[in-house]
Amino acid sequence: MTASAPRSSPLALTVLALLHYKPLHPYGVQRLIKDWGKEQVVNVSQRASLYRTIERLNGAGLIAVHETGRDQQYPERTVYEITDAGRETARAWLEETLSAPRQEFPEFPAALSNLLLLTPEEMTDVLERRAGVLAEKLDGLEAAMAAEAEQGLPRITRLETEYLRAVTAAELAWVRAVVEDLLTGALSWSREQLDALAAGPAQQ
Repeated sequence: MTASAPRSSPLALTVLALLHYKPLHPYGVQRLIKDWGKEQVVNVSQRASLYRTIERLNGAGLIAVHETGRDQQYPERTVYEITDAGRETARAWLEETLSAPRQEFPEFPAALSNLLLLTPEEMTDVLERRAGVLAEKLDGLEAAMAAEAEQGLPRITRLETEYLRAVTAAELAWVRAVVEDLLTGALSWSREQLDALAAGPAQQ
């Protein structure tokens, strides 16, 4: 009897997806994630998190040990394969994630909600710095898309890069617009306005 299926995560879904192609050991999974450029959307910087994910998937019966091998160059390595339950779960996770936006709480909007801790000058400075980072990221994504196109890869393999490029471009345009509004005074406020907003709920 297997444990209940673990919750979906980008890493768990990617492990199951890669095992659709062939049995792999954890290092092979990590290498493919990097070789296929999936580290842009899946965090594999800590190998321990990959091993924990594989252990959870194995414990839930979504993957199983295919073989345990050893050669002269590497220590003993366990190769995993996907099970029928794993195939069904991966498909269900994928359909759910693609069809229904999930309520997420990324850091940047949370920071924006607390920008009033900064002065307008400080706010302008940090957003200008963010715009610089976003511009560099956008250049990198566009270069990656061009390289992938030159390799003749089908578009289906490049959709995540397309998405990241579109989102990054949109964020960069928005940040630059806010900076412009700060510099021109179109975005302004007074301490009296903020004090009144803060005091409002208490007076009701």
